[in-house]
Amino acid sequence: MMPIAMTIGAVFYKFFDSLAFLTPYLIFAMLFLTYCNLKLKEIRFSKLHLWLIIIQIIGSVGVFLILRPFNITLAQGAMICLLAPTATAAPVITGMLKGNVASLTAYSLISNLTVALAAPVIFSLVGSYNDLPFFESFYEIAKRVFVLLFLPFFVAILLQKIRPTLTNKLATYKNLSFYLWSIALSVVTGRTVQFIMIQEGKNYSIEIFIALAAMIICVAQFIVGRAVGRRHDDTVAGGQGLGQKNTILAIWMAQMYLNPIASIGPGSYVLWQNIVNSYQVWLKRKTL
Repeated sequence: MMPIAMTIGAVFYKFFDSLAFLTPYLIFAMLFLTYCNLKLKEIRFSKLHLWLIIIQIIGSVGVFLILRPFNITLAQGAMICLLAPTATAAPVITGMLKGNVASLTAYSLISNLTVALAAPVIFSLVGSYNDLPFFESFYEIAKRVFVLLFLPFFVAILLQKIRPTLTNKLATYKNLSFYLWSIALSVVTGRTVQFIMIQEGKNYSIEIFIALAAMIICVAQFIVGRAVGRRHDDTVAGGQGLGQKNTILAIWMAQMYLNPIASIGPGSYVLWQNIVNSYQVWLKRKTL
């Protein structure tokens, strides 16, 4: 489905670019359906989660500062690949790899809520909003990111309290998230291609470097995440928590608050992380 969705989005990019306004609604719906399956009493936070979130936030800023002297767009594209929160589908892959699904689910929640707080600050300092006063820029970004990442969680938890039957019914439609993800992937791919086509003074070498940087960061995050997880007897959850990203959200944030060409980073990250996941699942099945 991934290559099909991306190919359709790239071929019919003008059509899907016109649907770009749907992206935040699709992300909201995917997160909401995911959180309808969330049981707060099963969530347990650990030191592993703290280390992963430190690596995610501090690492994203560090990568930006290292690459900024070379090219600002390259730095933004690499940064967003680290800053992006854990994918909502990560618990599925974790289960296939016989990892700790509860631990990964907890980190997915922490990761999304932390990014909701950190992203407005970081984007205000490094993004296209930096021509505005800091607090004005922070407010403009925060009100969108907060609603997108916090509200689905609060609505789902509130609904569990007041209408548990309805929540359980909605939870049975969790597979709908996959189809929403496919549509969103086509939309953000089409928008990325549109930015590439209309850019002034086409410089494809930078875009290639962004894609290569995303590949290096992807592999590094899986390796580092597994190494940190191994120290806490949670190897698989560590690797998936740090390496498997919510790329749809990352692409949308890059297109909204950074140089739109930077979205090539998370756009190519989709491919790299699925190659890594496919290899991991193949290797696991081979050893069974």
